[in-house]
Amino acid sequence: MDYRCISAENFAETGFSYTLSLINGKYKMPILYTLMEFKTVRFNEMKRYLGSISYKTLSLSLKELERDGLLYRREYPQIPPKVEYSLTEKGKSLISILDSMCEWGDIYRKAGT
Repeated sequence: MDYRCISAENFAETGFSYTLSLINGKYKMPILYTLMEFKTVRFNEMKRYLGSISYKTLSLSLKELERDGLLYRREYPQIPPKVEYSLTEKGKSLISILDSMCEWGDIYRKAGT
């Protein structure tokens, strides 16, 4: 049997740590969930859907998700400006994880435990 010694390991070098670095934050997962469910969403639509998020926090979270390659921001050259957000292929690769979290939540929310 192969045993690993924790003193020789570094959490920051794990895939789990990398994934958390991309989705960590109060609203990043809800933003990704919103884009998973509704495909293409405008800024104000997402703000209304998420409710309690501030404009500044939403804007910052969207910029970070775009920087990390999880979502795509498309700006239309018109007045008033129109901006839409959607998942990139990298972002779409998280859908199975998000689906699993939704299923887990549905089971345990209904069970009340």
